[in-house]
Amino acid sequence: MTERASPSSPQSANAGQADQDRLHRRGLMFILSSPSGAGKTTLSRKLLGADDEIMLSVSATTRPPRKGEVDGKDYHFVSNEEFDRLVEEDGLYEWAHVFGNRYGTPKGHIREGLKRGQDYLFDIDWQGTQQLYQKDQQDTVSVFILPPSLDELHRRLTERATDSEEVVRGRMERARAEISHWAEYDYVVINDDVDACFAKVREILHAERMKRTRQTGLIDFVRNLMA
Repeated sequence: MTERASPSSPQSANAGQADQDRLHRRGLMFILSSPSGAGKTTLSRKLLGADDEIMLSVSATTRPPRKGEVDGKDYHFVSNEEFDRLVEEDGLYEWAHVFGNRYGTPKGHIREGLKRGQDYLFDIDWQGTQQLYQKDQQDTVSVFILPPSLDELHRRLTERATDSEEVVRGRMERARAEISHWAEYDYVVINDDVDACFAKVREILHAERMKRTRQTGLIDFVRNLMA
């Protein structure tokens, strides 16, 4: 026979706390940006693996699917005509040309998810971040990841052994340009230790979720509390 918790028992108190933690909230768009080699991809994977309430934003693209890619999971694959329509109808939060194709973030999918309390992770640069801010600042939280030094960044890029020295030089030049926009972000975290950096990123996400303006269920909760 399962033992029932009395109203004053620790089990009951914990259940009450869990109910409060599940108060409805509006989701947020969580942006991680960094120069190549600063650890953004690693941090994104760790966050998606550790947190069930956030999912990677799925972009629309005009490029054809590659082998194994699934429409709606990897990308929303659209024609050039469909992409043009989305741009004309202001149906994208942000978009850009990348290697001859276009990529963008569809508003409709994201907005519906935000209403349900779904959080979205964005792996975009400072230009995409500014576009998101212009379209929906209230739901956007941005974090810029800095390397501990440019020498360390160069070492990381070189140790990858996937790029030529010329490509690495190009990445370093772009890194300097991207770092110059650090002050345009809500938070800046230095990635000198990936685990410590990840802990800070999660703390930022948790704190942003608890903001009063996002706790849409608080109005009814407090009204019932005071009745």
